[in-house]
Amino acid sequence: MIEIRKGNPTPEELAALVTVLAARAAAPAPAPDPDRASNWATYWRNARTPFHPGPGQWRASAHP
Repeated sequence: MIEIRKGNPTPEELAALVTVLAARAAAPAPAPDPDRASNWATYWRNARTPFHPGPGQWRASAHP
């Protein structure tokens, strides 16, 4: 049920709102992204040491 709390919409405006809400509710769920990285790639992305910026950190950036 839809309750109008403010304003005075016309019947056409209400019909448009109901149509949009019904179409949104009936839309299928989005498909999963086929280009998702593999679990191996995701592991290395999350396992690397995070970079902490600060004074003198540029020196440490050259060391593995």
